Amino acid sequence: MNILVTGGCGFIGSNFIELIIDKDEVSKVVNVDCLSYAASLDNVSKFSENPKYIFENYDLADYDKTYDTFYKHDITHVVHLAAESHVDNSIKGSKEFVSSNIVGTHSLLEAARKFKTRFHHVSTDEVYGEAEEGKRFTEDTSYNPRNPYSATKAASDFLVKSYTNTHGIKATISNCSNNYGPNQHDEKLIPTIIRKLLSDDLIPVYGEGTNVRDWIYVKDHCEAIWEILTKGKINETYLVGANCEKSNLQVIMSICNALNKEYTSSVKFVKDRAGHDYRYAIDPSKIQKELNWESKITFNEGLFLTLKYYSEKYNYEV
Repeated sequence: MNILVTGGCGFIGSNFIELIIDKDEVSKVVNVDCLSYAASLDNVSKFSENPKYIFENYDLADYDKTYDTFYKHDITHVVHLAAESHVDNSIKGSKEFVSSNIVGTHSLLEAARKFKTRFHHVSTDEVYGEAEEGKRFTEDTSYNPRNPYSATKAASDFLVKSYTNTHGIKATISNCSNNYGPNQHDEKLIPTIIRKLLSDDLIPVYGEGTNVRDWIYVKDHCEAIWEILTKGKINETYLVGANCEKSNLQVIMSICNALNKEYTSSVKFVKDRAGHDYRYAIDPSKIQKELNWESKITFNEGLFLTLKYYSEKYNYEV
């Protein structure tokens, strides 16, 4: 396999490359990343000298450069992870989200069509909107994006589906729940909680802090992507989750306990975010049944590993 990984200097992308780089089936890994604010070359330092690894720095919206990458490296598989992903930023301004999530995906699909490349598109559970009480998202759930970020991801999903149907590209899609773990950007919830606690700052909590998310450790997600890429049925969607629903307050409490911090004196409640979805929840039955995949790392285990990573990054003892 000559695999193109987009956004490989980001959170999930760097963890995915670390997972696959030494697999016997993999001959070459080409990482295309425009090095936006959420990416870092530090994330790929572990394998940057690996002879299988190649880095190219450009924006996927540039189709000519994208085409050239497919041609030069004889790309056989694509794992498309590159995306603008922070909801708050999409509310402030969505232009970059349209460019990255829609135009960038279109460039890749056009190249994949011409080179007959196996294509896997990584998306989010947020395209489904809010989960009804007592229900979880399945592959048959109707799309209902409710903010600019999730709307652009939904658009990219539909582009992939359309290219499979119209042009016959060999594509799959996965929609995953909230990830956490090493290399995640500081703006995300769990890194923010850790950073605020370590600097004795108050953690800003939207609304009443009761919004619920389904959490999965990033390395479990990466294993799922590999299983879908190598064993998934073409033109199928797989939902990836860990059956780990927690409110924002529960997440904060867990981290406070791990760091021996007092919860009640560590939070401040702020005005809720515009269009804030209350709950996301994934039913991963399909991928468990068809591909024999399931998450292995519990939230407490994953949190320990995450805190260990940040202990080295911020130079403190867990």
